[in-house]
Amino acid sequence: MTERIVVVGAALLDGGRLLAARRSAPVDLAGRWELPGGKVEPGETPDRALVRELREELGVGTEAVRRVPGEWPLRPPYVLHVWTARLITGVPRPLQDHDALRWLAPHEVWDVDWLDQDVPAVKEVVRTAWGDGPDGHAPSA
Repeated sequence: MTERIVVVGAALLDGGRLLAARRSAPVDLAGRWELPGGKVEPGETPDRALVRELREELGVGTEAVRRVPGEWPLRPPYVLHVWTARLITGVPRPLQDHDALRWLAPHEVWDVDWLDQDVPAVKEVVRTAWGDGPDGHAPSA
């Protein structure tokens, strides 16, 4: 049995918004949106991988906050784990594998064409970050 390789995705949250990144490569993924991130390297913890990937891909300093419940299959042997993350330094810009970034308010999360494998993860991020209201907001008290 092949060992699974964890890919970490960042639910980078700032000012009540979620960052989405549009893929520029590979060709079959180009033009669709994802949570930025990448593979956990041997000997690396997932939270450190997340911070490293966001520095490499977006040029920002971040802090991994908590793992979003769930695991989502990618192409074998990869599985996606998502972590919420906080922006510490810098302004995100697309440096690797992306050609655009977009900050999405709760009511805008579904305005972009997410990669199929990211959709269930994004749904869980919306649920855990903003509650179960119709637009992603927690119901008013």
